Amino acid sequence: MSLRALGIGVAVALALVFGLWVGALLFLPDAPRAALAETAKLAAPAPQPAASASPFVPTVLLAMPVEGVARAALSDNWGDPRDNGLRQHHGTDIMAPAMTAVRAAAPGIIAKLWNSAAGGTTIYERSPQRRWIYYYAHLAGYAPGLHEGQQVRTGDLLGYVGDTGNAGAGNYHLHFGLTRTTPEQGWWQGTDVDPFPYLAGRPADR
Repeated sequence: MSLRALGIGVAVALALVFGLWVGALLFLPDAPRAALAETAKLAAPAPQPAASASPFVPTVLLAMPVEGVARAALSDNWGDPRDNGLRQHHGTDIMAPAMTAVRAAAPGIIAKLWNSAAGGTTIYERSPQRRWIYYYAHLAGYAPGLHEGQQVRTGDLLGYVGDTGNAGAGNYHLHFGLTRTTPEQGWWQGTDVDPFPYLAGRPADR
């Protein structure tokens, strides 16, 4: 091999090494952010489509928040009349025996533990990106040690099915609500979204 050919080979090898080094500097720092973005998409419900879209089945489902209940057993009761027609139901009622475990439907942070006349013993869980609120109502009580600001993973124990608030004595069920928010809004703000498709994996029964 001539000295000229050897020199060209060395130059090409050096250029290749330099190119790989530059590429690493440019692209590798973005890899963790890309993975984090993909994880965030999987951890939250898919965006609600426009009203004209039909039928709607989300690409990402929430975990069942009541232990032992199958998705096929759910009924869509969004919009059902309540209080003699004075208001509409905004959520999915999941029937289960008293003290059945209630578990986190998605990862998030416990934004508020609240007791109200309507919801009784409730939990407001916020998604990591602060774009969704998961609402658990009519609980018999909280899991031991549950507190505001606590980070929870999908499936973590949050509380137990009850009949507190306006559920009606002996009408044991979990009222599960889903609210779309902006990061700036509080846990009590946002737009209610029918959680049924996100839980059942099929279009709403309407």
